[in-house]
Amino acid sequence: QVQLVESGGGLVQAGGSLRLSCLASGRTFSSYTMGWFRQASGKEREFVAAIRWSSGRTFYADSVKGRFTISRDNAKNTMVLQMNSLKPEDTANYYCAAAPYSGEGIWNTGQPSKYNYWGQGTQVTVSS
Repeated sequence: QVQLVESGGGLVQAGGSLRLSCLASGRTFSSYTMGWFRQASGKEREFVAAIRWSSGRTFYADSVKGRFTISRDNAKNTMVLQMNSLKPEDTANYYCAAAPYSGEGIWNTGQPSKYNYWGQGTQVTVSS
């Protein structure tokens, strides 16, 4: 049974940092793309960042480029999202997700519908 479990959310002041982790289990993810999405209250779920598990190629939403860094630890089957210079508009529930794609093209990396495994989410709140 595939499980994605997020951790690391919390409350932080604007300008601060948080580190989110996603522990993946239940299968091999070497042919997968792992992503982070977020959903603020009353808004649609939006793409944040993604990484091709095998190659390590990364993708970012324009709103987080230069502030967030996505990475993975193959040995620990863990994906990490380091979030720096946080802003109040980053406040949302953050979800870890996995999609069965490992190619090097852009593909549909930012589309939630392409991801077939999801975690339960972790809340990130940034105060002004």
